[in-house]
Amino acid sequence: MNGITPSLQKKIDYSIKVMQKAERLALSMNDEGFWLAFSGGKDSQVLYHLAVMAGVKFKAHMNLTSIDPPEVIRFVRKNYPEVEMIKPKMSIYNMAVQKGILPTRLLRWCCAEYKETSGAGYVTLIGVRKAESVRRSKREIVESVNANPKKRKQWNFDQFSEHEESLVQCMGNGKEKIVVSPILYWTDDDVWTFLNANNIAHCSLYDNGYRRIGCIFCPMSSFKQKVREIKDYPHVKKNWIKACAELKEKGLAPYGLPPDEMFDWWISGKSYKKWYAEKYLQQKLNFKELKVEK
Repeated sequence: MNGITPSLQKKIDYSIKVMQKAERLALSMNDEGFWLAFSGGKDSQVLYHLAVMAGVKFKAHMNLTSIDPPEVIRFVRKNYPEVEMIKPKMSIYNMAVQKGILPTRLLRWCCAEYKETSGAGYVTLIGVRKAESVRRSKREIVESVNANPKKRKQWNFDQFSEHEESLVQCMGNGKEKIVVSPILYWTDDDVWTFLNANNIAHCSLYDNGYRRIGCIFCPMSSFKQKVREIKDYPHVKKNWIKACAELKEKGLAPYGLPPDEMFDWWISGKSYKKWYAEKYLQQKLNFKELKVEK
């Protein structure tokens, strides 16, 4: 394949070997084979095409959250019509009101509610990579996951090969799942090289400057991206401010903030003290300096 270096080919072969090795376990758990977590992003695309190349049995699923970029949904429907889109039982806005708090970087209940619960009772393939973040750099190829994150168990590929049969016991009452990350060691360059070398189309948002194309206003996104999303998706901002207003009516607005300011603080990703100081205290200092100059 044009553009595929020997080092990348080794990663491709390794990823395929991981899936082929884990397929027996996947089929023992469910006749449908793997549950492939698909998002429409570049990493899940690589995962999908590698699964096809590996010849393993799988079904791709995409969990919607009600704040998915419309460009991503259109892209998936056009290019991956076989992917099952799972609609949320409750919008994320209503979920925030019900929980009494907006999702944050430290309290990402959104992922727990809309993403992590899927695939229970299956061996799930995910496109997580160590290079994405410090948190993900600590992941291993195979993990058993249940409702209690503290009970997450991890294995590298060699350990998985040695203890494959015993992993069945990790499934317990059917609420657990075994998660396999075949492209864990891939870099961003590896991902783009693979897609381009195989002439695989990607979502237009990447061409428009987006580095990640997950949920709009995701707590893990940069502030710069969120500012852009305010411009690109004003209806999402409007819905979040509406949710903030409902939280305030219930007496759950942090520091008694009005809805628009609650939203402003939320997307900043900063502590309230820092956000308040930058937004209001600095304005007062600038105003005093202006009066002195006059």
